Amino acid sequence: MQIGHNAYSDRAIWRIATPMMLSGVSVPLLGFVDTAVMGHLGDAYWMGAVAAGATIFTVLFMGMNFLRMGTTGLAAQALGAGKAGLARTVLAQSSIIALAISVLLILLQVPLLNISLQLIAAPPDVEIATREYFSIRIWAAPATLINYALVGWFLGMQNARTPLAIILLINSLNITLDLLLVPVSGWQIAGVAWASVIAEYAGTALAIVLLQRELAEHKGRINLRELCQLSRYRRLFSINANLFFRTITLMLILAFITAQGARYGALILAANAVLLNLQLLLSYALDGLAHAAEALSGKAFGSHDRTALRWVVKRCLYWSVFIAAIFCGVYALLGEAIVGVITNIHEVRLTAAEYLPWIIISPLISVWCFLYDGIFVGLTRSREMLIVMAGSALLVFLPVWYLSTNLGNNGLWLAFTCFMAARGMGMHLCAKRILAVAEVR
Repeated sequence: MQIGHNAYSDRAIWRIATPMMLSGVSVPLLGFVDTAVMGHLGDAYWMGAVAAGATIFTVLFMGMNFLRMGTTGLAAQALGAGKAGLARTVLAQSSIIALAISVLLILLQVPLLNISLQLIAAPPDVEIATREYFSIRIWAAPATLINYALVGWFLGMQNARTPLAIILLINSLNITLDLLLVPVSGWQIAGVAWASVIAEYAGTALAIVLLQRELAEHKGRINLRELCQLSRYRRLFSINANLFFRTITLMLILAFITAQGARYGALILAANAVLLNLQLLLSYALDGLAHAAEALSGKAFGSHDRTALRWVVKRCLYWSVFIAAIFCGVYALLGEAIVGVITNIHEVRLTAAEYLPWIIISPLISVWCFLYDGIFVGLTRSREMLIVMAGSALLVFLPVWYLSTNLGNNGLWLAFTCFMAARGMGMHLCAKRILAVAEVR
């Protein structure tokens, strides 16, 4: 079988990975701009407020990222099996769930905010600004969650260009509005929040327009009975529940880092926000190849092509390590310069530079879990993803942090680094077992 020349070739991988890398890099770029516009207002607490507010929404919104991941895997498998009607039904089910969850988040916004602020324990001035940010941005929930479902479905249908257009519109508009509403109009943190809300709804509008073209290429009919019967959502709920708790665990780790930074003071909180943006830049870039792995492994699995499945894993892993090595070099050579672009507050820049070595070594440690996340999503093996994530958090991150509290912020980054290494190792062991069984079958 000439795998190198078929639908699972390196060219096929990069046809999906390249647009998703470009769109993915724009997400932390938005974080850079959010942090930068606050970082040039003269007081570190503005940066702390954006970091705290962004962390809350990272947990709330990214915690719902199962809507994208679950939709991608199921849509890709339906495409591989030649069932266009099933693919449409998956999209409709995911969209209904997205709308239901967004309404719930809006209704529960007050207790959610109060609990979040108690956990973060931010200084009083940071808390006041964070409340203002949250009360505005929560209204982006319906658009944000619908966008997750739509982007996931497009990826499952092997279409990465449309998600690129959607995500680039959202983030470029958000960045433009940041620059207009904060430095120019003087709206401060409210401007950052409104920029996010407007951009998300603009992205949804574009996604709906482009959806019509994709549906025309894949003829089929939605099973209306499956949309009305709760029992028909069983598989979707099963996959999504595991992905939800897996993602929430990861988001809580990131929130824990922010919360501990707040306890160390506004300066450490601001510096950690800068460094987490660099980590997110890495993760979104590597996620481009993970998205390719999701779409292609799901398609290979749905069409029962085991040889292609193993090829996808091998080639995506090769390219992921290559990109990770490039990031190590860039962060080693230009890390301090990048930090200087994000903020002109001298104390924050010095503090971030002190902990920068953790980010320099992160790419080659983190790359494994990013890639295997994509493979497991494509195979809809969400249970294993949850087990590895929870085990790494409970058995590695928390013990390492507890034993290294005397190291202060260095202990926090040591715990995070060990956590990422444990995830990669655990998922590698699970993947070997899963692929061995697939080969036997």
